[in-house]
Amino acid sequence: MTRRTVTRRETLGSLLACAGAAAFSIRTSRAKDIKAPVGDAAPLTELGMELNAEQRAAGVAFLERHATVDTHSHPGRFFLKQLVDQTPTTRAFGQAFEDQAIADLTAGNVSAALFCAVADMRLLEMTPTQGLRAAKEWTPGEAYADYRRQIAELKRLLSNRALTPGLTPADIDAAHRRHQTGAVFAVEGGDFIEERLDRVQEAFRDGVRAVTLVHYHINQIGDIQTEAPVHQGLTALGKAIVAEMNRTGIIIDLAHATFAVTKDVLSLSSKPVMISHTNIATASVNHPRLISSEHAKLVASTGGIIGSWPSGVGQTSFADYIDSIQRLVDTVGIDHAAIGTDMDANFKPVLRSYRDWGLIPAALLARGMHDEEVAKIMGENFLRVFRSNLEIHR
Repeated sequence: MTRRTVTRRETLGSLLACAGAAAFSIRTSRAKDIKAPVGDAAPLTELGMELNAEQRAAGVAFLERHATVDTHSHPGRFFLKQLVDQTPTTRAFGQAFEDQAIADLTAGNVSAALFCAVADMRLLEMTPTQGLRAAKEWTPGEAYADYRRQIAELKRLLSNRALTPGLTPADIDAAHRRHQTGAVFAVEGGDFIEERLDRVQEAFRDGVRAVTLVHYHINQIGDIQTEAPVHQGLTALGKAIVAEMNRTGIIIDLAHATFAVTKDVLSLSSKPVMISHTNIATASVNHPRLISSEHAKLVASTGGIIGSWPSGVGQTSFADYIDSIQRLVDTVGIDHAAIGTDMDANFKPVLRSYRDWGLIPAALLARGMHDEEVAKIMGENFLRVFRSNLEIHR
């Protein structure tokens, strides 16, 4: 496979998703930069597998029949808009490109995506040995103020007619029928809640429907996968936040959380949770952002879902990603697998544009999965979890 020049957008997209892949043991072949030009469909030579024209067409036709959902994304890096007092890390991301991202969502016929604000972005720095990590702590009110900035930008994005609010599963079904994309607001990191439980209800009123409890900052809720544990699981405040998220109807996302935090949450939560973007660790790939089979099965045992992540952690081609999806299904069952791309802020992505969204069902169908099985992975499983979380018992 020939190599090509990697664009600035693609290279800097690796910063946010993976806290220093080089700092951890990845016992696999060195990842190659196989990214396609922005907005282009993936060339056949870069897939690492063969999909003929008929198979690709089957993927496009699938998207017409079924509502599909990306459980984790940062379209166009909207989280950079109106950001003042930037750090070297935030400056390295360059400019936001929401219009291009929305055009890609439309071209790819994506029914819905979770548009994730980044709660701890202002704290992060890129280190040469540990990758992304929190370099400082919050000043009073700083986390909440940055949440308000990003929520304002999410609401502004809805002025684009290609997007529609994704407040309920019915909204996503309607978006699918109208060939729009439902923007499901989410926040990656619960830092903005601080010690104010009323912020959970406020977030719901703002349209937020999922919160990743932790990201790259060990916050007031619990420990993270990429740092040594401090709390040894979920904090007392974290337990109260879990209960309030259940009461309010916000999906709990356990991406980036340790297994100890996951076990604590699952012992308390009355609603199914998700891990929005990860993969199952293997004997040849060991990285903190991956999870064990035991970890995955525990989430599935309580009705939860796991979004398979097309990153460069243990994957060097799109074919590797399809292998990861199949490994996830084999581990947790067809009812608990989903797709979480981390689009536009991913580490060496092996799926680079929403214009290639149809390649996922195309490849799964080509590998022998039934239409109804692929439909569960591509959206139905998330919609079930979404629906369950909105069944509020006060």
